[in-house]
Amino acid sequence: MNRAELADFLRRARTRLAPSDVGLTPGPRRRTPGLRREEVAQLTGMSTDYYTRLEQRRGSHPSRQMLTALARALRLTDAERDHLFHLAGQEPPRPGGSSGHVRPGLLLILDRLHDLPAAVLSDWGEVLAQNTMSVALTGAHTGTNVIRRWFTDPATRALFPPENHASHARAHVASLRAVTAARPDDPGPAALTAELRATSRDFQELWESHEVVVRRPSPKRVLHPVVGVLDLDCEVLLGDGHDQLLVVHSARPGTETHERLELLRVVGLQDLSPSTTGAP
Repeated sequence: MNRAELADFLRRARTRLAPSDVGLTPGPRRRTPGLRREEVAQLTGMSTDYYTRLEQRRGSHPSRQMLTALARALRLTDAERDHLFHLAGQEPPRPGGSSGHVRPGLLLILDRLHDLPAAVLSDWGEVLAQNTMSVALTGAHTGTNVIRRWFTDPATRALFPPENHASHARAHVASLRAVTAARPDDPGPAALTAELRATSRDFQELWESHEVVVRRPSPKRVLHPVVGVLDLDCEVLLGDGHDQLLVVHSARPGTETHERLELLRVVGLQDLSPSTTGAP
């Protein structure tokens, strides 16, 4: 681990970003350019003290998960992400696998969608990033997997009408099967498949049906615990490489759902703390 070079790289990456670049409000007048240390810590889910120690060449070795979060928060390119891993004494994610690194272009779009729930997912269901509206709609789930939650967490399914459960389950399994066939050497999708085949009878039965689909735009009904029923349009946009998806939920103007979605935007996270754990 090259602490001096790592500290310098993190500091320079932080100072080149404005709060608006990462979906934060600028706040009071700033004396220095870029993000504050506490803002980077907030975006990565680490303590401000730990991040400060990294920039002061005193931090312990960051984990791969923490490095991935830093690369995402600092909007690093693939080459910059690999450089970050090398400075921390880690091997960067191998090409062709599921790195979890969200491309800066997708994050830029995500940050601009402040009035619509939006999230970036891997093609096998890993939640890589969410905006504030996505968190208000379904809860904070960055770092989790929507397919795993569907088959292991009843609270996830409770966000959707029972009559829609079967179609959601089939779509999850069929999309995972398509990914495991396309990238048989990728350990992430393979491990998730093995785990769910061993722990979920529903998953195993659907897996044996051998359906194959990719995620596509579709309407979605969400039973929100505070604002009520939301009939949403769900758009799925493919990123470069087709292994990351930008999932955006919207409502048609003039509908009751549009009004409820606006209420969700206005209130935001101030009074909404859904106890359930849904799927972006």
